[in-house]
Amino acid sequence: MTRIGLIRHGSTAWNKEGRIQGHTDNPLDEEGLREAAALAGRLSGEGWEYLYTSDLLRAKQTAEVISARLGLPVTGIVPELREMNGGLLEGSTEQERLARWGQDWRELELGLEPHESGMERGVKAVTELAGRHPGGNILLVSHGAILRSTLKGLVPALDVSRLLGNTSITVLVKNGDEWTCELYNCVKHVQEQE
Repeated sequence: MTRIGLIRHGSTAWNKEGRIQGHTDNPLDEEGLREAAALAGRLSGEGWEYLYTSDLLRAKQTAEVISARLGLPVTGIVPELREMNGGLLEGSTEQERLARWGQDWRELELGLEPHESGMERGVKAVTELAGRHPGGNILLVSHGAILRSTLKGLVPALDVSRLLGNTSITVLVKNGDEWTCELYNCVKHVQEQE
C-alpha cells in the first residue's frame, strides 16, 4: 500500500486578491508561511518518508517549511505538477476579466490549459512517483487546479467540486492498481490556528 499526501501550497497575495496565478511564479505571503508551519506541525510524527514539490516558488516554499520541521529533505522537484496554465487570464481578477472580455469570457479561447491536459500530466506524474516508492509514504506539494484534475483522473467517483484550501492535505492510497481517497481537502491545522 502506497500513501500519497497531496498538498496545496500556502496562501499568496494573489490568492487574497482573487487573481489567477497559473504559471506565474508568486511567493507565499506571511499567512502562507504560517499555514505551511501549521501543516508541518500536523504532519510531524505521521511517518512521511518522501517530499516532492512542483517547480513553482509558492509550492517550493511550502515544501521547504515542511522539510525543515520534519527533517525530511526535499526528494525532488516535479515540473509536471506545476499549476495549470492560465493563459491570458493570469494575473486578472474576475472584475478585470468581465471588463476586458465581457460576461461570456469563459466561452472565449484565452489560452487556458485544457482540463484533460492537466489530468493527463498529473495522473502520469503521481503514478510514476508511486511506482518509484512502492509501499512508501509520499508528500507532494502542488496547486489547486492541477491537483483536482489529477484526483478526478485517479479516483473518478470522487467529488472534487469543493476547491482545495491553501495548505489542505488530501490523502490517496494505492493498493495494486486501485486508487482510493481516504482524506479530501483537510485544513484542520489551519482552523486550529484561528
